[in-house]
Amino acid sequence: MLVNASEMLKKAKAGHYAVGQFNINNLEWTKAILLTAQENNSPVILGVSEGAGKYMAGYKTVVGMVKGMIEELNITVPVALHLDHGSYEGCLKCVEAGFTSIMFDGSHYPIEENVAKTKELVKICAENNMSLEAEVGSIGGEEDGVIGMGECADPKECKMVADLGIDFLAAGIGNIHGKYPANWQGLSFETLDAIQQLTGDMPLVLHGGTGIPADMIKKAISLGVSKINVNTECQLSFAEATRKYIEEGKDQQGKGYDPRKLLAPGFEAIKATVKEKMELFGSVNKA
Repeated sequence: MLVNASEMLKKAKAGHYAVGQFNINNLEWTKAILLTAQENNSPVILGVSEGAGKYMAGYKTVVGMVKGMIEELNITVPVALHLDHGSYEGCLKCVEAGFTSIMFDGSHYPIEENVAKTKELVKICAENNMSLEAEVGSIGGEEDGVIGMGECADPKECKMVADLGIDFLAAGIGNIHGKYPANWQGLSFETLDAIQQLTGDMPLVLHGGTGIPADMIKKAISLGVSKINVNTECQLSFAEATRKYIEEGKDQQGKGYDPRKLLAPGFEAIKATVKEKMELFGSVNKA
């Protein structure tokens, strides 16, 4: 069922595991992630970037598809529908469309403006029973054309934003979006620890979950990370399975060109990736 993410992340923080946010791009993605969550009895967060929302014909289309699927597939585990890296305007559109959670990415504003806009959204989310994620310090790499270096957030600024009444906080700790470069320095656990000490019970979010070694993920969870975002990894496994199908000429055998057949290996690949992540994050059987 569609819920906000607040409860599931509080439980995750208390239970020392993390809930995966898996970004959706189309029907295959959504169906694969929902079924995997149900099969593994795991709570799940469906992430929608503004670019993906536009690609899927708008936020209302996304809400209709997700709600319909939850009903038709008998999905009973908690599911949150979450705007990823939303602009202020994007957040308001998702409130209107019926999302249950939003992330306001005010990290590119001066801290005062980030605070002011976050305060507005705290009020709006409370009125609509939605959860709100805020970001402090830029997450590196590329996200819909926004490129950052993987800086570390200032723990004092994190505390300031955490105290505004948000539900969970994304803070840069050297993590980046997309594939990690060979010279990546790794996560800054000192920064994470300092943020956790100042923000207490606030669930923390790790963006750019693709390519972070398993031991670092586990250490981050032990230091208060309760939500981990995965996108690139599902895209890579989907692309690889689809390429293999075509390279093996299967699209030219029988009705192998039928999109339902053509996209089936990629669909299964997403399911396998999501399952692997749920096991790593510790969310299996936590629904």
